[in-house]
Amino acid sequence: MPSVSKSSFPKANGRAKLTPPCFWATIPPRRSPPAILRAGRTQNEPEEDPMLDTFFHPRSVAVIGASRDPEKLGYSVLANLKEGGFTGQLYPVNPKADQILGLTAYPSILDIPAPVDLAVIVIPYPFVPAVLEQCGEKGVPSVVVISAGFREAGREGLERERELIETARKYDLRLIGPNCLGVIDTATPLNATFAAGMPPSGPIAFMSQSGALGTAVLDMALAGRIGFSKFVSLGNKADVSEIDLLEAWGDDPDSRVILIYVEGLPDGQRFIRVAREVTRHKPVVAIKSGVTKSGSRAVSSHTGSLAGSEAAYKAAFRQAGVIRATSMEALFDYARAFAYQPLLRGRRIGIVTNAGGPGILATDALEHAGLEIPRLTPETTAALMDYLPGAASAANPVDVLGDALADRYEYAIRRVLADPKIDGLIVIVTPQAMTEIEATAHAVGRMAQESD
Repeated sequence: MPSVSKSSFPKANGRAKLTPPCFWATIPPRRSPPAILRAGRTQNEPEEDPMLDTFFHPRSVAVIGASRDPEKLGYSVLANLKEGGFTGQLYPVNPKADQILGLTAYPSILDIPAPVDLAVIVIPYPFVPAVLEQCGEKGVPSVVVISAGFREAGREGLERERELIETARKYDLRLIGPNCLGVIDTATPLNATFAAGMPPSGPIAFMSQSGALGTAVLDMALAGRIGFSKFVSLGNKADVSEIDLLEAWGDDPDSRVILIYVEGLPDGQRFIRVAREVTRHKPVVAIKSGVTKSGSRAVSSHTGSLAGSEAAYKAAFRQAGVIRATSMEALFDYARAFAYQPLLRGRRIGIVTNAGGPGILATDALEHAGLEIPRLTPETTAALMDYLPGAASAANPVDVLGDALADRYEYAIRRVLADPKIDGLIVIVTPQAMTEIEATAHAVGRMAQESD
């Protein structure tokens, strides 16, 4: 089946019903923070960083602050790793426990008798700097600090975060967080978060500076609406930023589209340079918060980021080829389209509809977006006129009329897809008295499978 996007969903108990009043599908035709606060690289250092790989494909994970109490975050993180199917070694670290969830617990990471690829720190903030120092002594290449109480908490928190950065630099380790939800890789599989569970796998990679927003997005995935390849909650971005992940995910075979929720970027020029390379072969969609004066103030108090000017981000996204979403709904509409539909080869779009009004609205929207609604070839037009009722329109948009059954839709779709002047197709179905909604959806699915 193709990815069918639904609009005007009626609500039931806060969730969208599965039977919408209309649906549409696109089918391409078949044809032969400031630099002083970061521990990461400078502009003169090499772009690639293989150390990031151990965030997503570790052979062993230590959970520092693992707990036997199901109400504690340390319990949730360890349980998610174990129940999420991680096949590597798991090491709970808790000086007051011998075993947690059937796993041998260790007093400190230094007591673990084997190498550790990834450490997840879930302890009160006053103890984090000393524990990160131990991670460095152990030779851990990647650390996720879930604990809060750093830059976002004011001047004292900022000093604590500087300690983390200095330690990360001292031991050449990479750091995600602090003040974050964690990381997920559904292919590994790895769920090093305190989220409600492991989301379904899919071709969408998502990074978010906001942990709470990330939680809401994971809830959407768990409801079956989207699937993720990777998920990262960046938190304060003391070290690893959106730019590092964008660079790492550019060649990720499991991710067809990259989504970014961003409050502020640490290095605008490097972002443009990296994003420009990635967007040449993979779509990147971003939603930027803090675009108003009040929003900028809220961003600063949230994670301590500098929001920057709206004009600067607008220009940066445009130069880098990043698609800007204006709402979370739009962000995931883009995500579903790019993740589950082939990329268009051109700007020429055909429309097949059973109602004139929606067809005209779609025409206007497409042209506003810079796409074209071309005339169909004489051969296509003649074939449609011979088959469709006399009152139907064989032009583009093709109006198959309100009494169209699934077979009429299928014929029109097949003809328009075969037209050499068409690069992609939008199918609009408005339920009317004779509309065969399910049969028409199956027809669209067959056409999508035959098309690339």
